[in-house]
Amino acid sequence: MRRFDEQLTQLNDMLLEMGAMVEKTITMASQALIAQDTALAKKVIDGEDDVDRKEKDIEALCLKLLLQQQPVAKDLRLISAALKMITDMERIGDQAADISELVIMMNGAPYIKKLEHIPQMATATVKMVTDSIDAYVRKDLELAQSVVEYDDVVDDLFDKVKFDLIELIRAGTSNSEQAIDLLMVAKYFERIGDHACNIAQWVVFSITGKQTS
Repeated sequence: MRRFDEQLTQLNDMLLEMGAMVEKTITMASQALIAQDTALAKKVIDGEDDVDRKEKDIEALCLKLLLQQQPVAKDLRLISAALKMITDMERIGDQAADISELVIMMNGAPYIKKLEHIPQMATATVKMVTDSIDAYVRKDLELAQSVVEYDDVVDDLFDKVKFDLIELIRAGTSNSEQAIDLLMVAKYFERIGDHACNIAQWVVFSITGKQTS
């Protein structure tokens, strides 16, 4: 039993590490966007493999725990939730890389509008990822539920970005292609928020045995 507890602690540590990795990639992708730093954007894309490897390592540990330890219902929920969470974290890494690819495609052209709400979206999604992983490790139901509610903040910011960019396109901006790229960037951040929300919902399941919608 002690060995099982040690492995569960190891699982928590690995999830925290993967969470820190995706938080860093979201932050770097946001910084690359704001500074139009293509070198930093390339670093985000290059780091995608590290996130994928961490996902595989955690998956292997979860399967080992399931096959060797025959966990009781509560522990089974914890391990099952971890398996679901790492899928969402890996997708967050993918979306940070997608944002970085768009930064490279925009290639330093002056922005058609001041970036205001998109960096706010990045900050909000980092908070959601951090809080959802912390909620899992601390088994904090209230914190997990607050992440699910916080998704509304990201959705509202996305609506503002979408409205602003559509208005620019309607007004006949000289660079409508960039407006569409920035809208895609905002959409990726909105999806990151959705994945963080999914993680929090799996945390709720791990604690209560019930899935929220």
